[in-house]
Amino acid sequence: MGAAASSVLGPEGDGVAQETGLGDLPESCIAEVMLHLDPPGICKLAKLSRTFRGAASGDFVWKTKLPSNYNYLLEKASDDKELTVPLTKKEIFARLCRQNPFDGGTKEFWLEKHRGRFCMSLSSKSFLITGIDDRRYWNYIPTEESRFVSVAYLQQIWWFEVVGEIQFCFPPGTYSLYFRLYLGRPSRRLGRRICNTEHIHGWDIKPVRFQLWTSDGQHSLCQCTIDDPGCWIRYHVGDFEVMSSDIPIKVKFSMEQIDCTHTKGGLCVDSVLIYPKQLRQEKFSPLVM
Repeated sequence: MGAAASSVLGPEGDGVAQETGLGDLPESCIAEVMLHLDPPGICKLAKLSRTFRGAASGDFVWKTKLPSNYNYLLEKASDDKELTVPLTKKEIFARLCRQNPFDGGTKEFWLEKHRGRFCMSLSSKSFLITGIDDRRYWNYIPTEESRFVSVAYLQQIWWFEVVGEIQFCFPPGTYSLYFRLYLGRPSRRLGRRICNTEHIHGWDIKPVRFQLWTSDGQHSLCQCTIDDPGCWIRYHVGDFEVMSSDIPIKVKFSMEQIDCTHTKGGLCVDSVLIYPKQLRQEKFSPLVM
């Protein structure tokens, strides 16, 4: 009783209460609270005081925000020189949230910063595209509207077929795969964004067939008419599930319209996006282009 009473008295027991603040909380208690926050929330609390900043730097806090295979991802994202520098878990999280190119810059991955979920984008330059080497049919055109700075533009072709694949150790979860397409040719005039519709034809006759396969037997198929010129649209191909991050899974995908009774053209193929299925109902990050 006496000890409890003296804890709120002044140094001379004069009855004057000592002021306490958030900085008086034990760092370990603050860190336990931070385990239940998302990364932006942790960073906001770190600004409150030195104690909060110390708790927000703890490895055991940030390890819970990282995918289980973060060492594999860090190796993919770093060169040999960078791997020799030890990083805290917070620094690893920040490093993986950047755009991390691999396979000669034709593919990128990153962590979505709010919950640390894994996302990937594959450039059209990593695809097998029928007729891509013939300039009568296809050209790569520069554009600021792609994270890869250029897109494959189709002028006209009879046999339309685009195929790609990726073999990777994805963190466990369910992922959605999308083609990012644009009907028309994007450009700028006098600083304004415009769409050239000159070559658009043939897409309203028959739908495009989208498919997805995985090395463990998963398969999705859908058909969709490509429309709405002047807009970048993500066409959902299908979903696949990853059970373990220890075993690489190969994902193959395609889109085709191979009815040779008519030609089609005026389409930009930018990339394929792979990200957690839960993001489908959420607002897209600006980085998910």
